[in-house]
Amino acid sequence: MSDLLKDKALVIGIASSALFDLAQSDEIFREQGVKAYERYQNDHIDEPFQPGVAFPFISRLLRFNDLFDDRHKGVEVIVLSRNSPKTGLRVMNSIEHYHLGITRAVFRGGRSTFPFMDVFNMSLFLSANAQDVDAAVAAGQPAGCVLPYSAADADDDGNELRVAFDFDGVLAGDSAERNFRRMQQEDPDNALEQYAEYEREHADQPIEGGPLKRLLAGINTLQEAAARSTMEGKPSLRVYLVTARNAPAHKRAVQTLEQWGLTVDEAFFLGGLDKTEVLNKLSPHIFFDDQLSNLSARSLHIPAVHIPFGVTNGRNNS
Repeated sequence: MSDLLKDKALVIGIASSALFDLAQSDEIFREQGVKAYERYQNDHIDEPFQPGVAFPFISRLLRFNDLFDDRHKGVEVIVLSRNSPKTGLRVMNSIEHYHLGITRAVFRGGRSTFPFMDVFNMSLFLSANAQDVDAAVAAGQPAGCVLPYSAADADDDGNELRVAFDFDGVLAGDSAERNFRRMQQEDPDNALEQYAEYEREHADQPIEGGPLKRLLAGINTLQEAAARSTMEGKPSLRVYLVTARNAPAHKRAVQTLEQWGLTVDEAFFLGGLDKTEVLNKLSPHIFFDDQLSNLSARSLHIPAVHIPFGVTNGRNNS
């Protein structure tokens, strides 16, 4: 792994499609082609894009840099874009317009950007391009696809950031899910009971880390910095675990986090219940889940990210 940015608490790659609303630009690209797209961006170069799905998450995350005197620490967000350097100027102008602390960018003129995640020690890559995200995850990288979401960021407390995670296939690997599926094939009538017993017996055995384990570790580092800081009006960060696990399988999740040395502020063990109402009540600025079915409900009113990892998504990432 590269030493570049190694002292940062957190390094995140963001595609312009996740940071800003590019719906109109994408429509022009699809219907009229590259040249029309380039002309459109050039004609509107001083017109900032509207905020996109991941904008509330990124903008709040960057505020934690105020807690660090050392510029080599804290949060680094890097634009990873398929735009050309020329068309990327509007992206950078939009970043400047919103006073986002983003100074680094990669514009690859139509080529995939995720191969540079290792170079920058990234813990996450966010994009609205599902193909790019799929390719990144297939290559073993922590990536997520932001889903369409048009609600404005109406949170009055701009200093608070709320982040929610699923557990299996997101923070942890998918070994538990693979075990359950094997049990379903072998004995469908008793699979749930067998799974519960297996998790009870292995409660003290930590599950392997999943794609976003490093992201939670970085978030915990930011929480610790906020707790130490005496800065007036300092940013705050609250982390939720929202999982289909329930008792007795909840114990293994809790103890896995403890043995990793990581923490969440609140945990919801829903036992297969629909997550929608809980998530809407929590109102996180972003929620990560590996099961698209948990994110596709029209009644879900939060920014959501699909992590296409593991057996749930037809992959063998183990």
